[in-house]
Amino acid sequence: MNASIERVKVEILLDAPLCDLVTRMVEEAGAGGYTILLALGGSGRNGRWREDRVTGADTKLLLLAVAADDIAEAIVRGLEPLLDSYRLIVMTTRVGVVRGDKF
Repeated sequence: MNASIERVKVEILLDAPLCDLVTRMVEEAGAGGYTILLALGGSGRNGRWREDRVTGADTKLLLLAVAADDIAEAIVRGLEPLLDSYRLIVMTTRVGVVRGDKF
C-alpha cells in the first residue's frame, strides 16, 4: 500500500453567484485543483434551505480543495474579508492522502 502524506482539506460552502470569485481566490492562493459540488439543501442559523432548480435563488455549492499547509492558510486568509458579508462557511481538516505529490 502507498504511504499517505498529510495535507489540509479546505471546504467552502458558498452561494452559487460567488463561485467565480471564490475559485479565483483559491487558484491565486496556489491550490493545484479543487472540486465543486452542488449542495441540495440544509439547515443553519437562518433556518432550512433547499436548492431551487427553478430560480436558483438559494443555490449553494461546496468547494473542496486539498493543499499543503501554506496554501490552505493562504486560502483561508484570502477568504476572511468575505466571511461576514457573504456568509461563507469555511472548514479545514487535516487529512492523509495517497499520492501526495498531486496536492
